[in-house]
Amino acid sequence: MKAAAAPLDPRRPAARRTRTILTPEGLALRFTLASRGVRAGALVIDLLAQMLLLIGLQLVLSAIARDLFGQKLALTRANQAMELLYILYVIASFVLINGWFLFFELGPRGATPGKRLVGIRVAARDGGRLSAEKVLARNLVRDIEFVAPIALFALLLPGGAWVASLAALGWVLIFPCLPLWNRDRLRAGDIIGGTWVVEAPRRRLGTLLSAAPRADAPTSAGYRFGEAELAIYGEYELQTLERVLRDGQGEAMAAVAAAICGKIGWHPPGSEEVRGFLTDYYTQLRARLEAGMRLGTRKLDKFSAAALGDYTELP
Repeated sequence: MKAAAAPLDPRRPAARRTRTILTPEGLALRFTLASRGVRAGALVIDLLAQMLLLIGLQLVLSAIARDLFGQKLALTRANQAMELLYILYVIASFVLINGWFLFFELGPRGATPGKRLVGIRVAARDGGRLSAEKVLARNLVRDIEFVAPIALFALLLPGGAWVASLAALGWVLIFPCLPLWNRDRLRAGDIIGGTWVVEAPRRRLGTLLSAAPRADAPTSAGYRFGEAELAIYGEYELQTLERVLRDGQGEAMAAVAAAICGKIGWHPPGSEEVRGFLTDYYTQLRARLEAGMRLGTRKLDKFSAAALGDYTELP
């Protein structure tokens, strides 16, 4: 078993971005906030991906339009076809621009392609599960933060309404710069949604933790858990347990092992057996949840009953 993590040196940049929070289960988890530069890089990647998709859509619709004109349709029918293509483009653009962040951050990884490439993700500031309400709140504010003031500034500038233009420009500058003015690097959407953006390092767990042939099979330390003992927890607890194993903090692992034993009616393992106990429980719990998903059954957390027909692959 690994020893408890050493205290972080507050003089180091990474230490200044480290936060320790208490989860609803009473566990102390350590997160490292994503740096401002990395967040900006992820945003640029996402915007470039959106731009490329929009360009591809334009090319496809342009090819369709050329084909329609090549058929020498009547002018009225050609105009109707062009109007339909324009409406399709507007709808597709709206869905892409407004749904990009919602779709990916509502996924099990809590990260857009840009965030995944740079190794960061969205997390709840209270240590709980990243709910749909939090993701919706942080993204619906995006239009107020960026789109509305930029559009207003673009409209007012040619007209010479310099006072309104300066107000719109100030709006544009204040909201994007908000992460520079608070220690947790929160934008307005994060403040309202109760989220922050943290580093998501690659997993260091071996293949033993990622798959198991049967939910009742003993693994590294030889612990075997029954159906009733595994049925207590769901996906959220599995992900929390994975973070605890990945971080390897001795005190946190011992607290988690004691909490699990309290739920299933076991005596807590000795200090030298804590990691093996948690590894076995993680492996068998994950195997059980994945087996249920293949049958169309999903258990979100310890508070929810298993739901049918709701499949989402665990990260």
